[in-house]
Amino acid sequence: MRTQPTRYTEAMQLHVARLCLDCEDIHDQQTCPVCSSESFAYISRWIPAPERRTHPRPLPSREAADAYRQLLDANRQTSGTRRWVKRGVLGLAAVSMAGWAWRRKAATGGEATSPATPAPLPERPENT
Repeated sequence: MRTQPTRYTEAMQLHVARLCLDCEDIHDQQTCPVCSSESFAYISRWIPAPERRTHPRPLPSREAADAYRQLLDANRQTSGTRRWVKRGVLGLAAVSMAGWAWRRKAATGGEATSPATPAPLPERPENT
């Protein structure tokens, strides 16, 4: 196995400590510092790591939690006023487009609009 014992000089947190599966060294790096192996298992698999927070996170109040749920709910109903304003804007846009098309058709004499074709050039009398 190994010839010299590894001496740790820094503190290591349990939730990041790894056991090398090749040389059985404990480290916290991506590769083992002793054998350069990438085969490892987290120590917390066998030894449960305690909660790192000194104080538990406070729970939000019931009212605040309900307010957040309503804001994030995708299936919520929109207000009646907002719905009618949205419909009115869409209706106004549709009527405006129809009026614009009707005026354009009336201005062209009922003909379909096409790209302008150049007028034929007048014939020039030849100098004789």
